[in-house]
Amino acid sequence: MSDDPRAAETSPEIGTVLDELFAVLVSRKDAPAEESYTARLLTGPQDKLLKKIAEESGEVIIAARDQDPAQIRYEVADLVYHLLVVLVREGLTLDDLAAELAARRR
Repeated sequence: MSDDPRAAETSPEIGTVLDELFAVLVSRKDAPAEESYTARLLTGPQDKLLKKIAEESGEVIIAARDQDPAQIRYEVADLVYHLLVVLVREGLTLDDLAAELAARRR
């Protein structure tokens, strides 16, 4: 939850944001890799994407250790973006993720 009281007024719903971002990522699969960072992640060597996830995970850890809310938000967004790229690359959907998370609630 944000410390900014205006965040509730201006922040879109997370489901909407994830759906829109996921659609953009899927559309990038067909984009020329030289024009799209996401297309390079989707079609290039898997190791580059996996290394990026490791890097972003480390940055989340550092931001959390430093108790820096703005940096945590920024780094978690980077990590979530790259994790969504993994889903798209591997042919999984947000529904697949939702089903997995829902199954863990039980």
